[in-house]
Amino acid sequence: VQLQASGGGLVQAGGSLRLSCAVSERIHNYHMGWFRQAPGKEREFVAGIKRSRSTADYADSVKGRFTMSRDRAKSMVYLQMNSLKPEDTAVYYCAASTLVHSAVSYSSLGYNYWGQGTLVTVSS
Repeated sequence: VQLQASGGGLVQAGGSLRLSCAVSERIHNYHMGWFRQAPGKEREFVAGIKRSRSTADYADSVKGRFTMSRDRAKSMVYLQMNSLKPEDTAVYYCAASTLVHSAVSYSSLGYNYWGQGTLVTVSS
């Protein structure tokens, strides 16, 4: 499966962006996730949703500001980001998993397919 993330850019603090992830196969078979990696930092979990569920899990740092959604018919996954902060600046990655999990995996090791990333820069 191939994943293509898009929608990144430069935005002022307090602004919004919507990231999109195009998946080359039906997403019915995949758990999906968003991760981000800031310069000099490790990749961190942002949001994730199990293939069988309708609600996503979020990192505490983005809860209430970010919303993950998917359109199964279009094989698309989205990350709506509101009230952006400078500390949200990072490369954002879309990920997919066929691995068996009892819950949403917050670890990058829980995902076996990755997109190329899209840069989000939030200015203060």
